[in-house]
This record gives sequence, structure tokens and C-alpha cells, in this order.
Amino acid sequence: MAMLTVTLVATFAAAAMWQQWRAVEVETAERGRVQSAWILVGALDFSRLILREDARASSQADHLAEPWAVPLQESRLTTFLAAESNVGQVQDASTDTTEAFLSGQIADLQARLNLTNVAMGDDKGLEQLTRLFAQLGLPQQELALLAQGLKLAQAGKDGAPLLPPSVSQLGWLGLSPATVAVLAPYVTLLPAQTQINANTAPAAVLLAAIEGLDLAGAQKIVQARESRYFRSASEVQALLGGSIDCACTVKSSYFEVRGRLRIGDAVVDERSLVRRAGQEVTTLWRERGAFDREPTP
Repeated sequence: MAMLTVTLVATFAAAAMWQQWRAVEVETAERGRVQSAWILVGALDFSRLILREDARASSQADHLAEPWAVPLQESRLTTFLAAESNVGQVQDASTDTTEAFLSGQIADLQARLNLTNVAMGDDKGLEQLTRLFAQLGLPQQELALLAQGLKLAQAGKDGAPLLPPSVSQLGWLGLSPATVAVLAPYVTLLPAQTQINANTAPAAVLLAAIEGLDLAGAQKIVQARESRYFRSASEVQALLGGSIDCACTVKSSYFEVRGRLRIGDAVVDERSLVRRAGQEVTTLWRERGAFDREPTP
């Protein structure tokens, strides 16, 4: 009986300790998740401030030599904090930020073709998408499938597919994962119709967006803006000559903000769509998860 009693007491004690340990681990993980979320919210607010200050400092054009276009390489979080005597020396492992690293970037979404133009029935938008599919060697049947799906989703009729909130969900419209992966660096889905920004769009997007432009002309635009960015669409038009219609802008309103927080082996990614109207920068949506860095076109 004594041995049985000891065994039962030891079993209950072990079970109680395991439950207590599990409760501590769950609380620590939840605290880390909440802290990560707040840190990424702070990073988003800082990005909005950068875009607001950029609009205040220069309202002429957006280009790749501005501060917002410089990506933040992975840096220790404590380097962003105020220099206090006790910063980075917190003993509680659940709140220790000495091993937290932050990185991020702001991308101009008007450097890509806007699929909303196609969804709204814009013939020029469909022509641009057709040229892009031809450049990338993508199946023409998937082009027709994408165009039809976008228009049906925009119309919102019974039985129509849902309009994807982002490019990664284009598979909803029947596109293969391989096609979506190839398209992702060159297209976007925005709340309104837009033109491409000639100061930020890569050569492949310029080639698809500007009718009659050849590869040499696209490279000419890219090389010209490296030495001096375009201050107006008329400057791009002057460079191209009168035979080609520029159909572009040099000012952007939509940006994607990406942030990544790494604490040990745990990584939290967040991306947001922001709209800038004058000096007002508004967050339209945010999503958190594990996102791959999109390759540079």
C-alpha cells in the first residue's frame, strides 16, 4: 500500500508539473506573438511616416533613389530603441529583445501591371496583359481564363468566382501555381485603376505597358532614369518621341509594406497595402503569415 501510495503521489505530481510547464510555455508563446504583432505595427507606422514625409518633401515624382525605396536589411531590434541603461538587458526570456531582428521594405505597386484595369473592362489593360504573357512565355489559354475570371468576379453575378484579394490567390480563377509564380513580380491587384510609374517599373513591365515600345526603348527609359529621374510624364514622352504614346505616370499612390521579425527560430512576416493621397497615408489591408521574398524582376 505504501509503494502504491508513493507511485500515485509521484504520478499526480509529475502530471501537475507537466501541466504547469505547458501553461507557462503557452503563455510565453502568446506573449511573444502579441509582442511581435505590436513591433510589426510599429514598423508599419514608421513606413507610413516615411511615405508621408516623402510626399511633404517632394510632390513631383516617386523614384527609386528616394528613402522609401531603400530596403531595411535585417538589423537587431535594440538598435532602433532609445539608448537606455537597461535596454537589452531584461532578464525575462519572454520579453528579451536582444536576439530580435527586424527587416522590411517598401515596394511601389504602380511599378506593376494592375489587373484591376482588366477586371474593369479596360481594353488597354487587356492588351498590356497579353503582351506580358507573350514576353513571359505563359499559356494563352490561361490568359483568356484570367481575363474572363477577373471580369466575372468584378461583375459579382451569381455563380461568379470571388475576386482574389492579392496576386497569390489568382489560382482561384483557374491559373496554375507555376503561372502565378511567374506573374507575381510583374502584376498587382489594386482597389482602383492605375497607370504604371515610369520611374519605378522594370523593363519587362514597361515593354508590356507601352504599346509599340521595343526592348531597346524600354532599356533606354531605365538607363535615362538612373542618371536623372523623370519629373513628369511629358519627359518620358519626349524621350520616346511622338510615335509612341507613353500612357504612364511618374507619381504613385499605392505601396506594399513588408516587415519580418525574427526571434531565434521563430519568424513572423507581415505585408500591408497602403494608399497615399497627398500627405495622408492609409492602410487598406494587412495580412500576417510566412511569405517568400518576391524575386526582383
